[in-house]
Amino acid sequence: MTIFPSLPSVGDVGSSQIVEVPTLEELGYVDIEGNELPPFRGGESEGLKRLREAISNEKWVATFEKPKGDPSAFLRPATTTLSPYLKFGCVSSRYFYQCIQDVYTRNKKHTSPPVSLLGQLLWRDFFYTVAFGTPNFDQMRGNKICKQIPWNDNDELLTAWREAKTGYPWIDAIMTQLHKWGWMHHLARHCVACFLTRGDLFVHWEKGRDVFERLLIDSDWAINSGNWMWLSCSSFFYQYNRIYSPISFGKKYDPNGNYIRHFLPILKDMPKEYIYEPWTAPLSVQTKAKCIIGKDYPKPMVSHDSASKDCKQKLAAAYELNKKLNGVVSEEDLKVLQRKLDATCDSVLNPVHSHSSSGAKRQRRS
Repeated sequence: MTIFPSLPSVGDVGSSQIVEVPTLEELGYVDIEGNELPPFRGGESEGLKRLREAISNEKWVATFEKPKGDPSAFLRPATTTLSPYLKFGCVSSRYFYQCIQDVYTRNKKHTSPPVSLLGQLLWRDFFYTVAFGTPNFDQMRGNKICKQIPWNDNDELLTAWREAKTGYPWIDAIMTQLHKWGWMHHLARHCVACFLTRGDLFVHWEKGRDVFERLLIDSDWAINSGNWMWLSCSSFFYQYNRIYSPISFGKKYDPNGNYIRHFLPILKDMPKEYIYEPWTAPLSVQTKAKCIIGKDYPKPMVSHDSASKDCKQKLAAAYELNKKLNGVVSEEDLKVLQRKLDATCDSVLNPVHSHSSSGAKRQRRS
């Protein structure tokens, strides 16, 4: 369009007063001085600026592979950070697509979908397409592409995860970044989603999805639900034995624990050999670090070894039930399975109370 219609007149507003845009104080944000603010400035100009900066590094664009990003990089995130701008329409996904194609034209050797940067745009449309054609896409019940699984209905577990009080610093640091920034790296999202669902706590993916929906500034209805089904092995991905360790996964990217020290300052003085497992530190070390586990920072809410084992057993049984009933699993079928699992699996609420060397060794092997 080159000719734009004029806006209709406001009309008679009577004696009402035209209200100014409310201030932060009027919106209830009265104490934000000194707090860490999200590194995202809104608007099209900022979004296009970030796009230009990302595209300018043509070697990075051409060699981008999604699985190889660093989830612990926060000062300079290892991704474009354009998802909020795409979500709000500040940056056109078609324009972004064309910019990538232009780079590929000049760089014949480049990665390909699904792992390439172009592939990440295609994944967005993939989830939009599946969501559009799948009734009840955002829930387990009545969703024909979603495995029916007897998830825990445990608000205590959900609350600890949401409030960054699981006792696993890697998980809690990610959830803290979510609260502070409204954003975190996609691999960090994978870790906390896996931990909540099929990895450790076996809490329903819909509940985690709802937390992300409320806190993520780039939350998108189709992409959010689709990824939660993926990470919980409810749909799209079914290798439920492959679990993100809440200890070793973050350590391989950030052995010194700088990411944890930034988002969980209570642990900033913990020696690096204990930063991912502070409950294994001797009391003298905890005292010197000014962080007593169980007092200043919580003990692990579950033992990862036993919890992940329980989760695998539960998923194996749920998969078998879905296969046996050809996906037509009733509420009563799930209740029967739940009772059977409760009788055979260890309780998921199995805190790590011991600081013994044997307990530490068991956790390090996970």
